[in-house]
Amino acid sequence: MIRLRRPATAAALTLAAVATAVLGLAGSASAHVTVNPKEATQGSYGRFAFRVPNESDTASTTKVEVNLPENAPVGSVSTMPVPGWTVAVEKRKVDPPIEVHGSQLTEAVSKLTWTAAPNGGVKPGEFQEFPVSMGPLPQVDRMVFKVLQTYSDGNVSRWIEEPTPGGEEPENPAPVLTLAAASASASPVASAPAAAAAADDDADTGAATAFGVAGLVAGLAGLILGGLAFLRTRRGPAAKS
Repeated sequence: MIRLRRPATAAALTLAAVATAVLGLAGSASAHVTVNPKEATQGSYGRFAFRVPNESDTASTTKVEVNLPENAPVGSVSTMPVPGWTVAVEKRKVDPPIEVHGSQLTEAVSKLTWTAAPNGGVKPGEFQEFPVSMGPLPQVDRMVFKVLQTYSDGNVSRWIEEPTPGGEEPENPAPVLTLAAASASASPVASAPAAAAAADDDADTGAATAFGVAGLVAGLAGLILGGLAFLRTRRGPAAKS
């Protein structure tokens, strides 16, 4: 009996070790910088947040640098104030220019750098989001944002590796925003007859309701008049007798 229990115990310990290793790898793999939401539509505007978790047990994240892709410039980029942080915006020349609402823009934002106030930052076990508004989004399949995360102890995490289609997630993946082609929207001219038809239906329904109410009132009035006439015919002979 003792010989049978030893292999079982060894197997259980082995499985536990494997499970711990797998869970540990999953935890470290999921703790990278991401952009949320992860999907958007080409040509649209949107609000996106770069979510930065702290992976250190002893140091705080004090600086976050987000590089916008050179092959996919965006005409309008604005940031939302983050308490305890300042942001610096860097621009670069673009050629050909970016057309935004009929205007030709020769510059585009190339880099956003958030820096924490002294004694501040993202502490161990915490995360911070850095919201950004961008648009119109370029006509590309995806935008890859290479990010540098600096800690208070001087260490730097470089989230700069681009994913490969169908491949495994890299060790230090860069945040990726997937862009879908804009779907053909309904033409205002084509939708106008439908709106008019709906309005006509509403008008017909309203007219039918009005006629119905009028008929009901007329019917009630007829019943009342008929009742009065009946009462008069009964009262007439009674008065003669």
